[in-house]
Amino acid sequence: MIRIATIRTAFLLSLLFIGGSCKEFVDINTDPNNPTTPVLELLLPATQLSMAGSLRDVNQGTSILVQHLYTSTTSRNFQDGTDYQQSWNSLYTQMLNDVDIIIREGTRLQRWDYVAIAKLEKAYVYSMMVDLWGDIPYSDASQGLTVSDPTFESGAAIYDKLFVLIDEALADANKGAFAIQPTTADIIYKGDKNAWIRMANSLKLKLFNQIRLVQPEKARAGINALLTANAPLITTNAQDFSFRFGTTETPANRHPWHRAEYQASKSYYMSQNFIERLFNTDDPRIRYYFFRQTSNYTVGFTPTGNGYFGRYTGDATASPNDNALKATFGVYPAGGLYDNSPINNLTAAQTFITNTGATGAPKVVTNLDGSGAGVFPFITNAMVKFILAEAALTMGTTGDARQLFQDGITAHLNSVNTISTTGGNSAPTLPAATVTAFVANRSSQYDAADAAGKLNAVMTQKYIALYGNGMESYNDYRRTGLPVLPAPIAPLNTFPLRLTYSVTELATNVNVSGKADQLQTAQQTTPVFWDK
Repeated sequence: MIRIATIRTAFLLSLLFIGGSCKEFVDINTDPNNPTTPVLELLLPATQLSMAGSLRDVNQGTSILVQHLYTSTTSRNFQDGTDYQQSWNSLYTQMLNDVDIIIREGTRLQRWDYVAIAKLEKAYVYSMMVDLWGDIPYSDASQGLTVSDPTFESGAAIYDKLFVLIDEALADANKGAFAIQPTTADIIYKGDKNAWIRMANSLKLKLFNQIRLVQPEKARAGINALLTANAPLITTNAQDFSFRFGTTETPANRHPWHRAEYQASKSYYMSQNFIERLFNTDDPRIRYYFFRQTSNYTVGFTPTGNGYFGRYTGDATASPNDNALKATFGVYPAGGLYDNSPINNLTAAQTFITNTGATGAPKVVTNLDGSGAGVFPFITNAMVKFILAEAALTMGTTGDARQLFQDGITAHLNSVNTISTTGGNSAPTLPAATVTAFVANRSSQYDAADAAGKLNAVMTQKYIALYGNGMESYNDYRRTGLPVLPAPIAPLNTFPLRLTYSVTELATNVNVSGKADQLQTAQQTTPVFWDK
């Protein structure tokens, strides 16, 4: 049995390293033979790999919807039932199936450490699925193959169950020894009990804030209860709940954005809207987020002529042969190159984007450039700070919103520095003095704003910091409408309030197959339960 489990997990792990396709994000597409007796230390890392891999397509699509990236159809608000089918199918058949196996087997063996981690992964993934799709299978889906046609449950009902599940996980974590061996079986936190407890409380915080428009009293009371009890939250960048990628090309375990773009063919344009937001607001992260392959490109899409060649959202123009010209991903979050080339058209008002020390030159990137050692940030210290700031401003929860706003910006700038200098990446860090001055600059804008402007400042800085996690930015945008995003140039539809269901699910599940078209159409215009 152990040999079967070892082969199975080796297969799963290999999928992290087998790369090349622009669509790959730790591809987990199949579920090989389940061992009769599951081996928990082999199943746990498989769930974490498949969690990162299965969220690939939805992260890509939502990043485009919130104008962090561009592709021709999604940026025009078009979606169909195949766009997110791989994410949906992989989450249910692989990641969540394995998590439930760990919970059942871990409970039988009284291995509460594994059970606690599995329940928290389950709560996180299901919460994201509710956020993205709304009503989904939940209770029946946990029955594995015994239920072939799982019932769809309301997102609100599932959220209620997830709060209970998180509390169960916290209780499980304190039952007996928390001794994951080897610690590498836990890819994310290396078996650190306290780290998982912080993650659990931070997830609860995020979910409470998510429901503040429809259940304000529950949201306010829940957040204040966490703060009053001094429940451990993610409070440093080292405690981030995130997935880190490696540096090897063969076998390939690099960040999927690096694998997609650091080659001759490319899948994306950078969002011109996002580029110009950073450039026009003098944000030094522009050199870390984007790498220019040319110094001056003025035809069509880049009026500044500074080499930041992307596309505006909703641009329906056909793509010319411009793979060697368009800007691409930088060192954060994809593990690409840091842009150290001079920038044309800087103004005297720009004090954080400068050409001081800019001695590099643009180049056409290849897979030999950068390391690919990027990050998929799930719940981070910066996110927690911005959530607390939003809650303080909108619900009057405990906390100094201004200080939390400052701490969120600082935390993210330091995250950029960390990714820029570890895991094989080589980029200059933002000096401490620059970080301090930039935070002070944004704080002065915050101070000058009215109440609505202060919330806009918080959500704008969070939006910029969420580059690499379009799912959370998509959640924030639907909940707050902030920051205001430019309308697509040539939209094909209204902005989607939910993602499309898997066509396979709609075609094969008898509970929904008779109304598949109606359900799919409604996904575009029906808000999730917490969106008001």
